[in-house]
Amino acid sequence: MKIIGTGSALPEQVVTNEELTKFLDTSDEWIVSHTGIQERRILKEGTVAGLAIEAAQRAMEAAGVAAEDIDLILCSNVVSDFVTPALGCFIAGGIGYGGQTLDVNGACTGFIKALDIADSYFAAGKAKRILVVAAEKPTYLADWTDRATCVLFGDGAGAVVLERTKESGCLATHLATQFNADFLNMPTPPTNCPFTQNKGREGYMYMNGQEVYRFAVSSCVKDLTLVAKKAGLALSEIDWFLLHQANQRILNAAQMRLKQPGEKFPGNIGRLGNTSSACIPILLDEMTRDGRLKEGQIVAFSAFGAGLTHGAAILRI
Repeated sequence: MKIIGTGSALPEQVVTNEELTKFLDTSDEWIVSHTGIQERRILKEGTVAGLAIEAAQRAMEAAGVAAEDIDLILCSNVVSDFVTPALGCFIAGGIGYGGQTLDVNGACTGFIKALDIADSYFAAGKAKRILVVAAEKPTYLADWTDRATCVLFGDGAGAVVLERTKESGCLATHLATQFNADFLNMPTPPTNCPFTQNKGREGYMYMNGQEVYRFAVSSCVKDLTLVAKKAGLALSEIDWFLLHQANQRILNAAQMRLKQPGEKFPGNIGRLGNTSSACIPILLDEMTRDGRLKEGQIVAFSAFGAGLTHGAAILRI
């Protein structure tokens, strides 16, 4: 499995920390010191599907492939414009594709889950090229009266085109679930069905920040150590560590525990915030286009999210 094209798309609207201080009891200094975030993109006009299609088209253009060259679309998404049809269907319609689509709701771990599924499809000989798209709108789920959480999120989409190769570039993956719905959740919206007792409840995303921080750092370190061992690599042999961009403090703590140089941990959280499962593919596209990622380099991915889900993967670019 090899990445042959990357793409990303972001909303035009930029929201700075200073703008948040107009309706939240917070400050730019507090947000930056606690999260590392200075600004984020929020989808004001347009749709999640529009971002997903744009990212997909850019990845396909970079790969030099057309819709008829794709055997499967894998879409990572939590909240879209519709409950159904799934976002993958809209992507298919947008690029003129008529084949199989598969949507994954793995929260912030969704992109790594999609990579693992793609690798399995390639191993089974069921696909030659797969388009993976992660498109997210977490700002829609946030409680914008809660200064501890709403400042974290931004919207965006990232995509990659993967191609089956004789020697797989996917050196190792690891995915797991430590079930806990209390630390991070979003309730089901209420229903007016008169025949059910469980009618849902009003609410927004809830997150216990301290517990999520502990889980994120420990799972990230354990997962990356495990996949490096599976791949027969020392951590020092990995060129880049692309971690889910949840909070700069989490990134710094993981880097220190892994005892690797800070320059191996690129990030975009300061500009984009937490874009859920789209974080890693957006960062991957940025690094590809600015020349930081080079063929033959070894890249480790790590993510964690609601579930609680977590996972890591190592790819040779």
